[in-house]
Amino acid sequence: MLKACGNICKIDKLGRIVVPVNVRRMFDLAENSPLELFVEDDKIVLKKYLPQCVFCGSSDDLTEYKDNHICQNCLSELKS
Repeated sequence: MLKACGNICKIDKLGRIVVPVNVRRMFDLAENSPLELFVEDDKIVLKKYLPQCVFCGSSDDLTEYKDNHICQNCLSELKS
């Protein structure tokens, strides 16, 4: 469920929006923090990006390989 946070943002000439400081603090977002963008019907949703294993979706003990993340469990299975 979406929750209003009381902020109205405008898109600038370059297509950018500013994430208000209260929202950045709420989600512990620093400069250059990665965000994922989702579109559903008439909604645009930004989500704090958390890398996950490309195979199982785990976010624990990840290794990056060719721009993909692989957890140690799946990596072990691939090696056998």
